[in-house]
Amino acid sequence: MNFDRITIDPDICRGRATVQGTRITVEFVLKLMGNGYSANEIAREYPELRITDVEQCAAYGSWLASESISSTV
Repeated sequence: MNFDRITIDPDICRGRATVQGTRITVEFVLKLMGNGYSANEIAREYPELRITDVEQCAAYGSWLASESISSTV
């Protein structure tokens, strides 16, 4: 999967994943979506985001959730 609009920079938002060129975190976008906002509504409220940015945040969140993490017990 290509996440070319998602960046992680330790100097921006404490290294949280953000939409490239913004200080808007993927976490924030996902929370908006979880509260029922559509990609169109988010892009309208935050004009620095494109609908494709919102869609990529959703895809990134889905990708992270599908990763398996092994731990020693």
